[in-house]
Parts: sequence; structure tokens; C-alpha cells
Amino acid sequence: MKQTTVSKKNETGNPVFEPRYRIREKFSRAMSDMYKKEVPLYGDLLDIVRDINREYMEQHPGLEDELGNLDRVSEERHGAIRLGKPEELAMMARLFEVMGMYPVGYYDLSVANLPVHSTAFRPVDKEELAKNPFRVFTSLLRTDLLEDDIREQAQTSLAGRDIYTARVRELIAISESQGGLTPDQAAEFIAEALETFRWHRDARVSQKQYETFLQCNSLVADIASFKGPHINHLTPRVLNIEALHKRMQDMGIETIPEIQGPPAGWPVLLQQTSFRALVESTRFPDTEGGYSEGRHRARFGEIEQRHVALKPEGMSHYDRLTAIAQERKKELIKEGEKVYQTTYPAMLTSLFEEQFPARTLAELRQKNLGYFVYELTEKGRGNPDFIKSRNKSKRLATDGKGRTEILEEWIEKGLARALPVTYEDFLPVSAAGIFKSNLDEKSGLLTREKSSNQELFEQALGKKVADYHELYRAQEEHSIKELFQS
Repeated sequence: MKQTTVSKKNETGNPVFEPRYRIREKFSRAMSDMYKKEVPLYGDLLDIVRDINREYMEQHPGLEDELGNLDRVSEERHGAIRLGKPEELAMMARLFEVMGMYPVGYYDLSVANLPVHSTAFRPVDKEELAKNPFRVFTSLLRTDLLEDDIREQAQTSLAGRDIYTARVRELIAISESQGGLTPDQAAEFIAEALETFRWHRDARVSQKQYETFLQCNSLVADIASFKGPHINHLTPRVLNIEALHKRMQDMGIETIPEIQGPPAGWPVLLQQTSFRALVESTRFPDTEGGYSEGRHRARFGEIEQRHVALKPEGMSHYDRLTAIAQERKKELIKEGEKVYQTTYPAMLTSLFEEQFPARTLAELRQKNLGYFVYELTEKGRGNPDFIKSRNKSKRLATDGKGRTEILEEWIEKGLARALPVTYEDFLPVSAAGIFKSNLDEKSGLLTREKSSNQELFEQALGKKVADYHELYRAQEEHSIKELFQS
């Protein structure tokens, strides 16, 4: 295996490595630049997002303390890719680890008739998220859910595919063996890794085979027909998704019918919208060694607004109401597209007003439904009497007795403040809704019985996925201990 010579060393003679967050940051920017060239409408979308974020932050000047400045918020991205083989997923985990990104959460999309299951590769430490929170929602084709003939055809198409360059494989191995990459190696790694995510117009299969996959399901066609897992969306973060959704429609951009996620006014979890997937020119190999012109619909422009992460009880309320909303949505669709589009948002809002137990951040905190981190205010840090009383409260905080009451008293007196923990992950129903809204109109549906199979996914991944509740819980607990012990 070719090894790159390490030239830069520090005073102790050890190599100087590019920080993983810096590689992640540079890769995210490079990916965004590439996607802008491939999907010009994405560049227009970024301009709209930045304008709305600037307007919103001007109206809410205190947000910078919580979210960072305009550049930090407007550069935030998450991508999405779809892989075909277990070995592709295992290598992708190694590739993302070079950038300090790890698999968090398991998402079963078969419940929405989509033959994939997924995880999100992202930073897991609070400090790393603050530096750059780039995430990639990564799905793996579930051939176990396909009919026998389609499964065999898909596996045959994918059998000889290698989505990684030989050099990126070498650089991943170098990073693992020496504990990181030098700046020169990191620059080379970014260039080589981008090749995996690039759009390739030429398909691997004939148009007839593509149509067969499409009749099964659009995701099967997208995954099994092409040379690589082209990035199918690259999502910026917006601070007012309702304003953005309306502006896109006013500009004549074809959007999905409704914003996915909780209704407007509930600052929980995640809301998403997108412009519809583009119909792109594709070439299919023919029997004479040439190509025939075709079309493919897969890549779209998604935008998200992130809110507070919910604790298990809060998530349970959300999941229950979402399930009710999905059943009511089916009935509305039966009454016609116009009825559905005009009545669904009001129905969802009414449902949450009646049954979701909290609406404001304060209510979510006081009812123990959301995750928060706590810190002293300037008033708290400069109050000698408070410092003495806080020291007396250490035992209560350590033992977990009465600390909620203590925290609320301090917040009420302005001695401490609570900041919502941003939900850094995804919602299966919303992800499925976005995917399904952008499927080719010829796409078929799964016919086999659906079943979650996290064990199968983790076998392919080569490791366990992290539980995001444990990550959020640790973040909250650490802040409380710091508050009482600092």
C-alpha cells in the first residue's frame, strides 16, 4: 500500500495533523460547491436561506449567544446518500470517522414502504458540534425486502461496483494507522472522497433494467442503477421555515405539499421542506456499445429548521400524534389533493393544540419533556450570597433530590439560564415523507411484509449505532454537574 510521507512535525517530533473538525468543515464546503454546480437551483436556495436567517437574527439579536453568528448558522449542512452493499456501508463508516463523524441512531424506513434502513453520521461531542455539525443521513438498500427476482437483479448490478477511489482507501488506512492526516493528506483526502458523492450521468444498467427496478421502487432504481451514491440532497439550516416555504412558492419553485414535522409554533425536534426532485438527463448503455438517452428523478433541495431535542416521554407524545396525523392524512387525500393541501396544516395544528402537553420551551423544561443545558448568568457568577447557597445545594444536585426545584428557582431569579439542546438527528416519518414526495411518479411500492432489523444494519456497519438519547442526556447531566460544582 502506498504511504504518504509525513513531513510536518511539531517540537516533539510527532506529525502535525489537521483537526478532524477542520477536515469536516472543508469537506462540507467542497461538497456544497460541487452540488451548486450540479444543481444550480441549490445555489439559489442558499441565497434565500441566508437572507431569511439574516432577517430573523436581526429580529432576535439574542440568538447569536445560542446558535452562533450568521455565517455559522448559514454554513450548517446535512447531506443524504443511499448505499447498495454492506461493504459500502462499512467503508463509509471508516471514511466519515476520518472527519470525526460517527453513526448515531437507527431509522427503519420500511414502515413507509421504502426498502432502506439508515443511520446519521455526525459529530457526537458538544464541542465538535459547535465547531461544525455536518451530518450525512446514510441509507442502505434492504435486499431482504425485495422479491426474489428483483433482489437477484439488484445484487448482480451492484456486485462489481466500487464507489471508492483506490487513493481514498489508502488515505483512510493512513489516518487509522497514524491517528490522523497531515494538512496535505487531508486536502488530498477531501478531493478523493468527493468522487464518491459526485453525480454520474451514465447508468450501469440498461434502460429496460432501470425500468424494472423503478416498477419495484424508485429507491431501488436510484441505488442499483448508477456508479455511485450521488448526494441526493444537501440541506441548509433555516431559522424560519414557514417564511422560506412561502417564499419558494412565491418564486414559482415547486415545493412538496406541506412542511414535514411538527406544526408551526411547536419548537420541537425538526421541520423540513424541499423543492421537488429534478428530472435529470441520463444515459443508459445499449446492446451495441453505445448509449440511449433517458431520465432519472432523484436529487432535490431540502431545507430544515432544528428545535429542541425531546426526551423519551416527549418523543412518545410526538410519535403518537404523528401516527394519528398520518391516518387522518390518508383520509384527506381520498377527498382530493386540493382538500388535503388546504386542510392538513390546520388539522395537524389542532391535533397538537388538543393533545401535546407543552408548547413553549419553558413548559417543555418544566414538564421534563425536552433536553436543556444549564449555565450561570453574569448575575449568578457575581453574587457572593448565591455562591454560598449554591455550595449548600451540591449534595441535593448530586443525589438528584430536589435539583429540579433548585434549578427552576435559580432561573426565576435570573441566577442561571437554560438553553435548549438542539435536536441533531432525524425523524423517520419526516425522512420518509420527504423521500416519498420526491419519488418518480412511476415508482412502485414494497409488497413484502415490513420489519425493522437493526441487527442486520449493524452487522453491515461493523459497529453499534449510538443512542442519541444517551448523548443528549449526558450533555444535560454534565451541564448540571458543572453548574453545581463550578
